[in-house]
Amino acid sequence: MAADSDPESEVFEITDFTTASEWERFVSRVEEVLNEWKLIGLSAGSVNPEKGEYTSGTWGEKCLDINFADFKFYITHYFLKQECEKDNGKDKLEEDSFPLAMQDLLCMNNDFPPRAHCLVRWYGIREFVVITPGTNCEAIISESKCNLLHSSVSIALANSGCQVPMFVQIQQKWRRVYAGECQGPGVRTDFEMVHLRKVPSQYNHLSGLLDIFKAKIGCNLSPLPPINIAIRFTYILQDWQQHAWPQQPPDFDTLLGGEVGGVEFGKLPFGACEEPIRELHLATTWPHLAEGIVVDNDVYSDLDPLQAPHWSVRVRTADNPQCLLGDFLTEFFKLCGRKESTEEVLGRGMPEEEGKENSDISSALSKLTEPAAAVPISKLSVSNIVHSARKHIRRHRHTDESPLKTDVLNSVLLYLFPDAAVEKSSESSRNRTAPTNTSGIAEQEKTPDYNLYQQLKSAPSDSLTYRLALCVCLVNYTHGGLRAVAHLWQEFVLELRYRWENNYLVYGLASGPPDLRCCLLHQKLQMLNCCIERKRARDEARKVLEGNRGRERKVSGGGPSDRPTAEAAAGSTREVSPGKSWDSWSDSEDEFFECLSDQGEGEAPHAEGDKEGSKVKAEGRLHPQGNMTLLNSTEPLYIPVTQEPAPMTEDLLEEQSEVLAKLGTSAEGTHLRARMQSACLLSDMESFKAANPGCALDDFVRWYSPRDYVEEEVEDEKGNMVLKGMMSSRMMIPGNMWVEAWESARVTPARRQRRLFDDTKEAEKVLHYLAVQKPADVTQNLLPCILHAAILKLKEEESVEDIPSVKKSIQQAISQASKLLHTLSHDYKKLEDFINQLMALETAITQARSLKAKFATCEGGTAEDTEELEKFVSSLLEDPEVVVLGAGQGPAGSIIHRLFINSQRLADFTSDEAALLSPMEDEFGLEKKPGGGSNKVPDFPPPAGREILLRTCVPRPAPYSKALPQRLFCVLMKEEFRLAGAFSSDTTFF
Repeated sequence: MAADSDPESEVFEITDFTTASEWERFVSRVEEVLNEWKLIGLSAGSVNPEKGEYTSGTWGEKCLDINFADFKFYITHYFLKQECEKDNGKDKLEEDSFPLAMQDLLCMNNDFPPRAHCLVRWYGIREFVVITPGTNCEAIISESKCNLLHSSVSIALANSGCQVPMFVQIQQKWRRVYAGECQGPGVRTDFEMVHLRKVPSQYNHLSGLLDIFKAKIGCNLSPLPPINIAIRFTYILQDWQQHAWPQQPPDFDTLLGGEVGGVEFGKLPFGACEEPIRELHLATTWPHLAEGIVVDNDVYSDLDPLQAPHWSVRVRTADNPQCLLGDFLTEFFKLCGRKESTEEVLGRGMPEEEGKENSDISSALSKLTEPAAAVPISKLSVSNIVHSARKHIRRHRHTDESPLKTDVLNSVLLYLFPDAAVEKSSESSRNRTAPTNTSGIAEQEKTPDYNLYQQLKSAPSDSLTYRLALCVCLVNYTHGGLRAVAHLWQEFVLELRYRWENNYLVYGLASGPPDLRCCLLHQKLQMLNCCIERKRARDEARKVLEGNRGRERKVSGGGPSDRPTAEAAAGSTREVSPGKSWDSWSDSEDEFFECLSDQGEGEAPHAEGDKEGSKVKAEGRLHPQGNMTLLNSTEPLYIPVTQEPAPMTEDLLEEQSEVLAKLGTSAEGTHLRARMQSACLLSDMESFKAANPGCALDDFVRWYSPRDYVEEEVEDEKGNMVLKGMMSSRMMIPGNMWVEAWESARVTPARRQRRLFDDTKEAEKVLHYLAVQKPADVTQNLLPCILHAAILKLKEEESVEDIPSVKKSIQQAISQASKLLHTLSHDYKKLEDFINQLMALETAITQARSLKAKFATCEGGTAEDTEELEKFVSSLLEDPEVVVLGAGQGPAGSIIHRLFINSQRLADFTSDEAALLSPMEDEFGLEKKPGGGSNKVPDFPPPAGREILLRTCVPRPAPYSKALPQRLFCVLMKEEFRLAGAFSSDTTFF
């Protein structure tokens, strides 16, 4: 108990004063970051940066998050990237040398850099660290917090030995106020700043600022070391009205008139509707002045801009100026997001008729499957459904309220289908227009930009699809928007339906199967053209057969020779019978149809003569295959007339691949897949059997797949070397599909086979696909073409102005568009960004055009002046700031001077007019005229901004201290007064 009552045995709470506080943790974290970034010790780099290196060089940046308790800061390291230089005796830094930042304070090679961090401009340093409050954190306003941060920076720099200056941002962020420090061996530089709204009157000139600088450095030496002065005045030219903008908007009244030619519809507009250059900033600089050389006080100033030795200019462009091409693309792209169908846009019919015709366009196809009716197919086609919809539109709307005016619609259709104007009633003239579809292509293939459509997956620039995209874009922007587009598309589909039903080829499409390198809509139109070509060929073949039948009847009066033609005629009759469905046509084993290739018909008589007396008659022969004969006889092997494979568009190919993939890998699925893919093989086997009676599978393989028939020399019974052939190993596999197909193949010439490509069915599919397209679907399909046209327009306009940066950007845009458009489903967010890029290129070209117009040489200008002005304008678009050669006396300087004079006179004239328009103040206005009655208008307005840089090297804080760099950067503007001072002190004995 005694021990328990002993006071010495009591346990007291122990406070560990070595535990770090939040402030100490913050300082320690700053030191860790400096160490991590390897900013400890001597600063590395060349002593003096090259002239203009701050602008032309590359600036690096590193950023990390640090916390002071729960307050978030960003610490950022800014530095000028320089080539690593080997340390040699010349460039090696001594241990007691000044930090690089202090040496940069006096360097004159990079005064007033046009593009740099504000601290670089104010202090001329090439490397520094900044601590700023976090994004959502409040500003450091209180004096105690500012001092705490400043002291933290000092301690971190002292503990780490870092010689890179460090700043902390204080006050509101928009004020850009910083306090900082730089420490070296026995020296320290304090970075201080003053920021006011208004310029104090006593410091509104060089004399007052010199007084501030001298008082701050507090040098007692007499005479005072010389102060180096650099002055820069900036003048802003905002009024460009005296120089007309050269890009005139197109005359929309002409486009809206009755005479709208193909030229207007075939071109996209280009250029700005407003001035794309907002301001011109002229900076007049006096780089090296000494105190006493110039006078600038509240009474008088020597700083005349015309006498400044250096002029430099920069331009401020308008923010998103309205440009015609960009507007057209934007409005066109907006249509891609609309949901309305064509029926909803153009209006519905009467309620009782709506039920009949509003079911689906596919009802037109179902009508074809009904029993034969007295009404012909043309009356039951999709075109009549659309025609009836158009009747309802006209019934509920006056003709002049139609979405598209009749004259505009006719002009558009005439531009899309120029062959319709040749001779509307003459079929022969229509047929003669078919070769013109490809005549223009041969000429344009020589141009380097013609094959651009392959990269962009659009359509050739002379094709119907390309022209349709241009027309839809123009109609959408100028002639009624969504409703006009729906109306145009409806009429376009009707024209295609008319051409299909009347066997007229679609103008502006290359012959052949669909080009899978083009957009899907172009493939669909090519597919329709293929169907029309096949249908026309069948009709021509039918006429030939009927003519032959008539001649044979006249000669022989009938007989066995009538049978093939009769069968063909019967097949042709059954083909167009409206009482059979598509499925029954495709699946029937008893129906035969003429193929479009009937070239072997002319050879039938010869075959009959050769086979006279034989039971089987050869049909559908093209020509013998060299000297080859059948293996089982001495008859020559004939190449048969075969059907062409069915053309397909990429969406059909994708559907087919999906169906085949769903069959799986089972034996049954594999067998079914092989049968589905062997339709063309079976057709060729039947044609071969018809052309070569008595042939075997080996004969077919010798012609169709020679590599699968192996021949080798063997010795026969008599000892002679003879060639013996046999099927390849893959043909000998049990259950081979070729063997099965050969056994099931009938002896049927191509002209009497079931068609591999049912052009009627495929054409109706295409027309149905087109008819059900919404306006949004149409614009989505045409989007690659309109982007293609926009890129071609940009290339054309850029070639006139010759802007290297724009040319490079256009090439990059083509590569980007190629990636975006080579997919069936487009990423519309990325496409929107891409359109914005094209608009930026258009803006850049219009800016170049505007500057060239304003800096055009006069008639008396020399070739050298012209070349110099062209380089000057080109540099204005590429560089942040351009030096004016010859300052105010050079060719560019003279033009700039004249621009300012005209602007000043216009401003004075406007102010005089304003005075005349206020009669109540006339008398007072006369009395307020300044004394002397001088009405001379100055050439330049008052400077919008004045920057004065004062530098010297003096000992501080005592006369016997080291001579250290001192710097004061002054900014004087209408609503801003800023002093950014860097004052160095010797800390060896202080």
